[in-house]
Amino acid sequence: MPDSVYRVTQVIGTSTETWEAAVRNAVETAAKTVRDLRVAEVDRLDVTIENGRVTSYRAKVNISFKYESGD
Repeated sequence: MPDSVYRVTQVIGTSTETWEAAVRNAVETAAKTVRDLRVAEVDRLDVTIENGRVTSYRAKVNISFKYESGD
């Protein structure tokens, strides 16, 4: 296996339903424009609140993708 280089970038996904859906939205949206995603790591979870009620779930996600070698 040749040596590899990966980049990590952070995205934030949201959902009105669950944190899991927020993570899924972040990863699936990133996958539309970034090739070869490898790992996603949830960095932080939070919620937005309006009038004392949770209105949305947010997930800050670090995703990594492999740089292409160009060979």
